Amino acid sequence: MSYFNNKDIVNIKSFKFDFIQWHEKDHVIIVTLDRPNKKNALHPQMINEIAFAFQYASFNKNIRALLLKANGDVFCSGLDLKAMNGDLENNKSTIPQPNSKILIGEIFNKLYKPKICQLEGDVYAGGLLLVGGCNYVVSLEDLKLGLPEVKRGIFPMQVMQSLSKIISFRNVIDWCIRGYNLKVKTAHSWGLISEIVTKNNMDSFVSNWLSEVVSNSPMAIQYGLEAFDKINSSESNHKYLLEMLELVLNSDDAKEGIAAFKEKRNPDWK
Repeated sequence: MSYFNNKDIVNIKSFKFDFIQWHEKDHVIIVTLDRPNKKNALHPQMINEIAFAFQYASFNKNIRALLLKANGDVFCSGLDLKAMNGDLENNKSTIPQPNSKILIGEIFNKLYKPKICQLEGDVYAGGLLLVGGCNYVVSLEDLKLGLPEVKRGIFPMQVMQSLSKIISFRNVIDWCIRGYNLKVKTAHSWGLISEIVTKNNMDSFVSNWLSEVVSNSPMAIQYGLEAFDKINSSESNHKYLLEMLELVLNSDDAKEGIAAFKEKRNPDWK
């Protein structure tokens, strides 16, 4: 993982993060999505911040695991379509621009350290790319997991790739082309959710999981996850799927679907 200069990575504390929070504790880096007023939608600079934190986690030998969580009622609502279309809000982030286009799925695949997701809010669209990228997902029960892209004239290209490594092809395609919300119990039966817990038990469960993981050999785990990535390499697929996503985002159906969503009407597909 080399989206950023290692000199910048080493000096991570000198940079201002505006879209996420992060801190280290007991060999764990905790990364928290922190854009609750926008349902943690993935702004381009937010993606840069996530990648910067992940590269730091990869670089820092003291870090043995990563915890991903979010502030607010929605864990992540997917890509910020307004921002992707150039409507960028002002922000205070000083994270530098990456050396190459960031592939969200690959920042997870190339971090050869255990990643656990603490899911306490609904997750939609590209947000499931973050969930699917983690090795273990602990969730509350009364949440919604949705892939509504086709209702907006879009398709969850990269999400499809990540989910296809976890759940059956038929379930992945059915979910993608019908665009429904999935119950956590169903996601658990499919293998997408590892454990369902109560709100009161969430923190202790995650803490115990992390304690167990970081007590094991970090080098053995790193080599194992790297080997797993190599035998299941998907980098070229993610590059292709990003190109396909950009193609569909520029289509007439996407323009109509997004307009219909904003205007709260049914889309008129041609």
